[in-house]
Amino acid sequence: MYITTEYPSVLLIYTGGTIGMIENPETGALENFNFDHLMKHVPELKRFNYRISSYQFDPPIDSSDMEPSYWAKLVKIINYNYDYFDGFVILHGTDTMAYTASALSFMLENLNKPVILTGSQLPIGTLRTDGKENLITAIEIAAAKNSDGMPIVPEVCIFFENHLMRGNRTTKINAENFNAFRSFNYPALARVGIHIKYEPSLILKRDAALPLKPHYLFDANVVILTLFPGIQQSIVSAVLHVPGLKAVVLKTFGSGNAPQKEWFIRELKEATERGIIIVNITQCTSGAVEMERYETGIHLLEAGVISGHDSTPESAVTKLMFLLGHDLSNKEIRNKMKTSIAGEISKSKH
Repeated sequence: MYITTEYPSVLLIYTGGTIGMIENPETGALENFNFDHLMKHVPELKRFNYRISSYQFDPPIDSSDMEPSYWAKLVKIINYNYDYFDGFVILHGTDTMAYTASALSFMLENLNKPVILTGSQLPIGTLRTDGKENLITAIEIAAAKNSDGMPIVPEVCIFFENHLMRGNRTTKINAENFNAFRSFNYPALARVGIHIKYEPSLILKRDAALPLKPHYLFDANVVILTLFPGIQQSIVSAVLHVPGLKAVVLKTFGSGNAPQKEWFIRELKEATERGIIIVNITQCTSGAVEMERYETGIHLLEAGVISGHDSTPESAVTKLMFLLGHDLSNKEIRNKMKTSIAGEISKSKH
């Protein structure tokens, strides 16, 4: 049981990943996160007048092994500790961070506190690490409040290399540089320089009176199908006939275009008639699907394909898995995929 104080309080949750790896100065080997080691390598944390507690996955997991059961574990940790902390910082490997951030944005309904995911490209113990700045700033953002005492950023975000981004709008774009993440279709919620400059008009408005409603259920019978010139009918048919398949994220060309071959449209139409939900998103890193714009998009609409608007692949696939896990009708899922439930697409809420 945690004791509340007048000091800002942050729970640090370490799942795994580069940021928590500490280099053993004698052997040069990388060792896993230990909170005492972290305080030693980031002594600046002691200068925060905050109560910082930690929870670590044991054993830590490589982010390549992240899956829905771990998302549910994170939700459980946040829900259990929700009343005892002002905000939460999740240290996470960069490879699947955008998937986790997207999933949590749907699973933490009525979230009214910051949940900030961050990590690093270099271990926190190395001399030029980006982890130290990312961690310190993420903690500061997680604890930040307006003059009325309400959290400044009551949503799931990724903080990386001086940018605070909405979690379900963010994609990893770089495996080499420190600016590893980008939110192409939604502006940054804050930029960090000498000061942290928040953009209140871009941050989700929350009803503080509503209690947090945690969700834990997922159905992972989803696939991402990326189109390319020359894609064969046998491949498309095999994907659409995978046993148990319930939904497809279809990555099309440009603003939602696809081949006009008769067999292709027929395969999609037959799949949607079997109850498979097909969501159209663009392969482009920036921009949105506009299915009414060109004839090819109109043919997809006629085949029962629905628009994913300007959704990221990470957001589209986790949203489908989330909705499929909640015993909704096919019609309800299709409607929710076309509307914004956590700020994930540029469509007004219905």
